[in-house]
Amino acid sequence: MSAEFPTARPRRLRRTPALRRMVAGTRLHPADLILPLFVKEGIDEPAPVQSMPGVFQHTRDSLRKAAHEAAEAGVGGVILFGIPAVKDARGSAADDPDGILQVALRDVASDVGDALVVLADTCLDEFTDHGHCGILTESGDVDNDATLERYASVAVAQARAGAQMVAPSGMMDGQVGAIRAALDADGFSELPILAYSAKYASSFFGPFRDAAECAPQFGDRSTHQQDPAGPLEEALREVRLDLAEGADAVMVKPALAYLDVIRRVRDEVDVPVAAYQVSGEYAMVEAAAANGWIDRDQMIMESLVSIKRAGADLILTYWATEVARRL
Repeated sequence: MSAEFPTARPRRLRRTPALRRMVAGTRLHPADLILPLFVKEGIDEPAPVQSMPGVFQHTRDSLRKAAHEAAEAGVGGVILFGIPAVKDARGSAADDPDGILQVALRDVASDVGDALVVLADTCLDEFTDHGHCGILTESGDVDNDATLERYASVAVAQARAGAQMVAPSGMMDGQVGAIRAALDADGFSELPILAYSAKYASSFFGPFRDAAECAPQFGDRSTHQQDPAGPLEEALREVRLDLAEGADAVMVKPALAYLDVIRRVRDEVDVPVAAYQVSGEYAMVEAAAANGWIDRDQMIMESLVSIKRAGADLILTYWATEVARRL
């Protein structure tokens, strides 16, 4: 039984910045943050992403610089997305040992692999000419099981190139199991998998498709990504399936519109839970700030704290280096 007013005055613990800092229940640390980075084949200088101010499609050199800056700021990891010069229906560049993503993984792992974790996004949409996440049937549907074979090959190529963690994002049934088996068979039994377990067919992904040049040429991804209006139990089922197949950590994507999902997943599992503060979340804040409508820095921190408070252990965010320096 607690006291009541006037004896109880909760404002006492909010009176000064030092008091508020001392009793804060949610704390961010630079190591909690993972920075997404894009590297594009065939460009001579970094290319700004128009819908994501401050984000670039990097050259190999500028990618290495960005990774060094992240490491110096204490960021926990970087996740790399590759954009090849040539795309085809099966995403051949995705597992090419000399493809842009594998080359970039070797660069970054050799440069800063002792200072932070180098992750690879394991999917095909950046590499296919149709923009979908897998192999297509003659009718234009994504062939789940044929796609698993490609994911397995891609994950092995990424591991051989120096990836320290792979992150399958395509939402194919059985993808974690297929990747785990392939990695184990190739001698990478100790390489962890961060599964995009609860990834929604979200409108918040729009600017990312500019950055990664992976917008579907037809249709959408609602047949494999989760329905935003779907039952929460569906997300939990996906998480359980991924864990049963060998996932070492799980992810919810997007973050801010799915804080309830993050909380439920955190309550259900005993592995690290990641959340991806996606491109649309980033773009909205940057656009509003550019118009003078919000306090940019405070909104960035408040959004990240809310994701952390919901239960995320790790947060993928395009502000990772900036925020790590501030912390």
